[in-house]
Formats: sequence, C-alpha cells, structure tokens
Amino acid sequence: MRIILDNLHLSRENWSLSAHGIFTEGIHLVSGDIGSGKTTLALMLAGLVQPSTGTVNRKDISSHMVSFQFPEYHVTGPTIHDECISWGVDPSAITAATNLRGKEDLPPLRLSRGELKRLHLACVMARKYDLLILDEPFSSLDCREKERICAEISGRTTGITIIFTHEQMQFPRVDYIWEIARGSLHNRGSLPGALKSWEHAPDLVKKLIAQGKIPANLSVPDLTEAACRT
Repeated sequence: MRIILDNLHLSRENWSLSAHGIFTEGIHLVSGDIGSGKTTLALMLAGLVQPSTGTVNRKDISSHMVSFQFPEYHVTGPTIHDECISWGVDPSAITAATNLRGKEDLPPLRLSRGELKRLHLACVMARKYDLLILDEPFSSLDCREKERICAEISGRTTGITIIFTHEQMQFPRVDYIWEIARGSLHNRGSLPGALKSWEHAPDLVKKLIAQGKIPANLSVPDLTEAACRT
C-alpha cells in the first residue's frame, strides 16, 4: 500500500501548499503551524479536495477513512445508539469503552465536545482501514483520553495511518515524521533519526537532543526513558 503525491500544488489568493513524496505502510506524523495546510493536505489525500496541479495516487488501498478535528461533522444518527450503528459497530461496546453507558438514547450533539470526540474516535478505531487519516485527533481530549487514543493508534500494525496535528505533549509511537514548513511538505524520515531535523519538535524533544539523549520514539515511555538516561 502506498500514497504517491506527484508534485501536488494548491493555491488560494496569497496562500499555497506544495507536496511531493510517498506515504508507505506505517504510522506517519505530519506537523505544522496553524494555517500551514495540514487539514487541506488531509482533504487532498482523502480525495475530498482537488489540487491545482499534480496528482494523488492510492496504490492497493481498498478502504479509507478521514477523521476531522471537529466530531460534529461526522454525526448522522439521532441518538448515540444510532450513531454507533451508522458506523457498523456495537453500541454496547462503544459506550462501555467511552464511559457513555446509560446515555444510548441521548442525541450525540447533546454531549460535551470531549465526550463527542471520544465517541467519534471509538467508532473510527473500531474499524479497520487500509488508509486512516486523523486530523487533530487529540483536540478536545483530556490527558487520560489522549493517552488512551495514543495507545490505540500505536496498536495499528497494518495499513497507512497519517496523523495531522500540532500536539506538543502526547504522541503515539510513530514510524515517520513529516512537516509542513514554508509552504511545502517535508519528509524528515524515520525515527529516531528524523527527530534531529524536525523543526516543529516539542521543546522537550529538542532539549533531550541537545543533551545527547535522543528518544527512540515519541510516546511518553520513550521520552521518559530518554530523560532518565545518565
């Protein structure tokens, strides 16, 4: 499975984005400043926005899902139970996993933003996709929920997972780092080597690298292990 970005370019007034490269199987982290084009690139990868020039070629990908930052965009069911059914997942399992048991008859839009995000991500992660695109999956989640979803993402061992985020605190284990800088997508490579050239690396990662303690990966245990080295 591969996604081939062949000289993509999209322009809008005084803003532009260029992207060229290949996403292979594994977990990819794409970072960048707010407004740099992360969501736009996610939409192009999903086929929902067409570039001005260039192409997106999806090789051997038979199923894909894009999860947007705001979970309200995905709601189609009048109740939480119906919303789960619309995703083809077991409502009882989802409500138990998200601490929403007993609220099955409640309209999804009556939930808090954090609760709705938990519900949405649980439905998404309960299915298997060749290509899973997650746009800001950690927004609206508290630290405990971020830790839980990071563990679920880290557990994806097949397919292509692409995470677009400006998160700076909690990450899953990832295979590759990309970033959007100065209007272009840059492939920083695989971990841990990619950390040295990652412009948007969190301050903790930059501090550890400066001390010669390069983390093996980005999960909390990886960062803790690096910080505790003597």
